[in-house]
Amino acid sequence: MAAGKKAKNVARSAKGKAKEATGRAAGNESLEAKGRAEQMKSDAKQTVQKGKDTLKH
Repeated sequence: MAAGKKAKNVARSAKGKAKEATGRAAGNESLEAKGRAEQMKSDAKQTVQKGKDTLKH
């Protein structure tokens, strides 16, 4: 996986976890859901990138 894309996905996942935790602490279900969605998006992009890397080799 390209280092830049991996770093971006890890950062997005961390940001999503922070949003989810903040939403949970504040009782804000919308923010919590946005955080989970951001994490899922990051995980999906990482999976796609790993698949591309596998096909290249």
